[in-house]
Amino acid sequence: MRLMVMFDLPVETSKERKAYRKFRKELINEGFLMIQYSIYVRVCVSKQSAGFMEKRIAEFTPELGIVQTMMVTEKQYNDMNFLLGEPKKDVRNTSDRTVIL
Repeated sequence: MRLMVMFDLPVETSKERKAYRKFRKELINEGFLMIQYSIYVRVCVSKQSAGFMEKRIAEFTPELGIVQTMMVTEKQYNDMNFLLGEPKKDVRNTSDRTVIL
């Protein structure tokens, strides 16, 4: 399962820019990878773990702007079509990295 986070945060004031940087840094620390500007994705073991991750994200979400999440299955994610550009062959963006104990 994949958890996608899409956001549009204001960056007009220095306080807003700081909140944006902090939010982005927290996403990266939680294991999210940027697939496009303001769209980050993370592999989750199950729908339950994706829901848990959503709650963690809610804890550091800025006060202003829009932050949305979407859960997609591996099949749905792999069926993504590229109309322009090429997919990255980074192992961090595949489910091969997931180890289930």
